Formats: sequence, structure tokens, C-alpha cells
Amino acid sequence: MADLFAGFEPPAPPDTHAADAPLADRLRPAHLSEVIGQDHLTGPSGAIGRMVSAGRLSSMILWGPPGTGKTTIARLLADAVGLRFASISAVFSGVADLKKAFAEAKDHGRAGKRTLLFVDEIHRFNRAQQDGFLPFVEDGTVVLVGATTENPSFELNAALLSRAQVLVLHRLGADALEELLTRAEAMTGTPLPLDSDARTALIASADGDGRFLLNQAETLFAIDLPGPLDPAGLSALLQRRVAVYDKDREGHYGLISALHKSIRGSDPQAALYYLARMLVAGEEPLYVLRRLTRAAVEDVGLADPQALVQCLAAKDCYDFLGSPEGELAIVQACLYLATAPKSNATYMAQKSAWRAAKEGGSLSPPKSILGAPTRLMRDLGYGEGYRYDHDEEGAFSGADYWPEEMTPQRFYTPADRGFEKRIAERMAWWDEQRAARRER
Repeated sequence: MADLFAGFEPPAPPDTHAADAPLADRLRPAHLSEVIGQDHLTGPSGAIGRMVSAGRLSSMILWGPPGTGKTTIARLLADAVGLRFASISAVFSGVADLKKAFAEAKDHGRAGKRTLLFVDEIHRFNRAQQDGFLPFVEDGTVVLVGATTENPSFELNAALLSRAQVLVLHRLGADALEELLTRAEAMTGTPLPLDSDARTALIASADGDGRFLLNQAETLFAIDLPGPLDPAGLSALLQRRVAVYDKDREGHYGLISALHKSIRGSDPQAALYYLARMLVAGEEPLYVLRRLTRAAVEDVGLADPQALVQCLAAKDCYDFLGSPEGELAIVQACLYLATAPKSNATYMAQKSAWRAAKEGGSLSPPKSILGAPTRLMRDLGYGEGYRYDHDEEGAFSGADYWPEEMTPQRFYTPADRGFEKRIAERMAWWDEQRAARRER
């Protein structure tokens, strides 16, 4: 991993890092105090800082985006507390590799040297393999440090998570990435061939990934240019980092949540941004349309009944036009929802009614509103006394439709916004009529 350090005198490259090694390797820090961008963990009051001060590590999962320092933090942790460092990758390792790593750790343990076992991409081990770590973590054979770019709560066993502390590494900000470039220039003795705007664009192109940024910088150092590049020249020479987005993992759920909540919060600009993030990254447009349709009924509801119509029309339009033309209909539906009056009254009514149905059991409706298709049912009084509303004044009878054992409930309370304001007025009139007719 590319790693980041502050207040730095560039150290001599370790023997294992030849002068022609990648720049990211040559810039690895030698001490935890040199890591930047993760002060919330490595600083004196951070979880890692406190463990190092105490001289005792607990097992942990380092969760963060690529290029934020997970591997090097693990190496430096072992050095800081005097543990043997061993490393395996879940991408290339299997059961035999795990058994070998645990056996070697036991041998070193008997000789008085505990092992920090670093497992890169730990989420790629299946559930059974993850269970295999448990006895060795519990008996102290290894201090497990796993690294993952995926949400541990989705990808790791609960039993393993209960034995390891999850530490979240942050995406590197612009200041940390700028510090990386300064380190690179100090080590190479060469300024980057960029003007100030292009330097800013280079940092933005890394999308928080320090290793990617250093790889881009290394390319620039190796090219003989007649003068500093501007942003256009930089764009022609280098590629942007592809945004991290797995359609079945954390990025997927995080962005759809952000889109839905931006719509609910009536922020059309933010909603459009998250919509763009998903579609540009390759999300299935029909999945987005399904989520927009859910927002239409959950967060707009009857405050604007046209919201649902807009979403279904956008789905038909996309089916007809396809990408990219049909994506404009998705944008229109998104903006309609974000700018519509909001009400979750329908959503809350559903929850309340479903709860009452489960709790009330099999209560029978009043006989007056039961159908009577047979003579026996008519003889038992089914349908007797039913008042046909269209024959009543105002097409409203005010009859009691609830089971005899149940008092009338109020599940749906319309909001005082949009179309629901008119619904509320109508419901209030009906309530007045019921009360008046009961008094007669």
C-alpha cells in the first residue's frame, strides 16, 4: 500500500527496496508516527496508538479503501510491539497455506516469539475458512490483523468479528495526497511537471487512493516534457482512477441509501449527484428505477400521487429508449421525487395496519357488510341492515365497518402538504358526518 507520512526526513530505502522499485514501495514509512491520513487510529489517542503504547495488540480488522495504508500499518504494528510478522493473501492462499501459517506461528510461539498474522483481502476467504481462524486467535497463537475493502458486517463471520476490533481507515483527503506528492518530489529530487491547476487535478483523479497517485506521479517523473502540463495536457496523458463501486457490496448500498435520503430530504442537487455516481459507475438502471419507485410510495405517497406515475413512466421510457437516451427519463423521475411535497403517511399507515392485523387475529367483520351468496347465510343475517352509500345523502352512510370486538382505529393520518391536505379535509368532513349521525 502507498503510505503517508508527516514532518519527514526521507529515510534511506530499505535493502529490500531497490532503487528501481516502484515509488510507492520506496516511500513506505519506517515508523507508525510517519503514517499520515489515519491519525484517528495511529495518533496517541487512537486505537492503534493506545495499543502500541501499552505494548499489547488485540486482533483487528482494518477496513478502508484501497491505497490508504492497511498493509504497511500491519507491518509497522508488528515492529512496534516486537511481534514476528507473517503475511498471506486470501486471493492466492488456501487451506494448506493457512495450516502452514498456523503451524509456523505455533513453532515460533514455543520459542517465545508471538506472531502477527496479516491476512490481506480477508473477506475473500469463505465462511468455513474464516471459522478456521477462531481457535488460533482464541488461544493466542496469532494476533490476527485482517485487511478488507468491503464492509466487514456483510463479508465476515459474526464469530470472527466478535473476536476482532474493526478499525476504519479513511479515504485520503487532498492534504494527505498533497503530502504524498511532496514526499515523492523530495525522494526523487525532481518537481512534478505540472502547473498548480494540473497538480490539483492529479490529486482529484486519485479518488483518495495514495498508491494510485504515486503510480501516476511515477509515470510523470519518467516522461521528458518540454514544460509543465496544464489540466488538459494531464488528462490527455493520464487516466482517472475508476471509482470504487461493487454492485453487490458496500458502494452499492451506500450510494443507494444516499440517493434515497437525498430525495427524502428534498435536495434535488444531491439526489442527482448520487444518481449520476451510480449510473456512471455502471449500476443497472432498472435497479435504480425500482428504488426510485419505492421512494415515490414511501416518501412522497399521496402528497403527490403523480410521483408514482412519473417513476413508472420513466421505467417504460427507459425500456423503450435504452441507454444512454433513456437515462434522461430516470433523471426526470429523480428530480420530480426530490422536488415533490413529502409524506410518509401511506408508509406509516401500512405498518400500523399490518401490526393490527397480526395482533387482532381472525376477527369477523360486521354481518351487515358480509356478502350473502347462499340462503343459509341470508338466514343467519349476513348483509342485513347494510346501507348502500350511493343512496345516502352525500353518498355517505356513516356506517360502522369495524369488527364488533375492535374499536375503530386510525392508521392513516394525511400530512398537511400537497394533495394530502385535500384528503385530510375530506376525511375531517366524513368524521364530522359520522359523529352527527351517531347523535341522531
